[in-house]
Amino acid sequence: MIEAVLFDLDGTLLDHESAAAEAIVRSFPDADPAWLVMHWSDLTEEAVDRYLAGELTLDAQRRLRIVTLARELGLGDWDDARADAWLAEFLPRYRAAWRPFPDAAGALDALAARGLRLGVITNGDAEQQRAKVERIGFADRLPVVVASSEAGSAKPDAAIFRTACAALGVRPGAAAYVGDRLATDAWGAVAAGLTGVWLDRSGDPAPGDLNVPRITTLDALPGELAV
Repeated sequence: MIEAVLFDLDGTLLDHESAAAEAIVRSFPDADPAWLVMHWSDLTEEAVDRYLAGELTLDAQRRLRIVTLARELGLGDWDDARADAWLAEFLPRYRAAWRPFPDAAGALDALAARGLRLGVITNGDAEQQRAKVERIGFADRLPVVVASSEAGSAKPDAAIFRTACAALGVRPGAAAYVGDRLATDAWGAVAAGLTGVWLDRSGDPAPGDLNVPRITTLDALPGELAV
């Protein structure tokens, strides 16, 4: 019996990709937007992975992204001061573009109406991630936010899933976890003893041997968990 449902944040409840794309295109309006958005996404993923692995601080991974991008745009080699000045303009643009996916609120409300406890497990900086939850209007719905920067571990490590279950007062076996990354989220949750659900918004055909439920919209989640 599922007593609690935990969610990934970026890509699951909050449309991070659209927010990042909007902010970076506004920052470099003369660059090819398709290349810019894709390359910024790649740089972000590489830098964040190094941050989660403990190789870079939060500020250092942010600087690395823009210093690399500036060099590739032919803008020269930026020092930390110039990178920080650019970030001081970019980050408010990114925050202003934070929006929930249209299917998020309804799914949360449907699950809460059943009396299920709800929360978030997110890889990232706790202050920023809680600000996202607040900004998109879900703070009351999601009172528990467990972030890797505070938990001391990051998904897919089982420890962060178990930390979140303890915060909600449930056994891992009584909790479900929903996220948009198959290995990091769904399979990671299963390895920690939770029910893992993969949210695949891509529209691509389902791959074989998933071993976890797959949904293409959060609208389907209440029905999936009722099975």
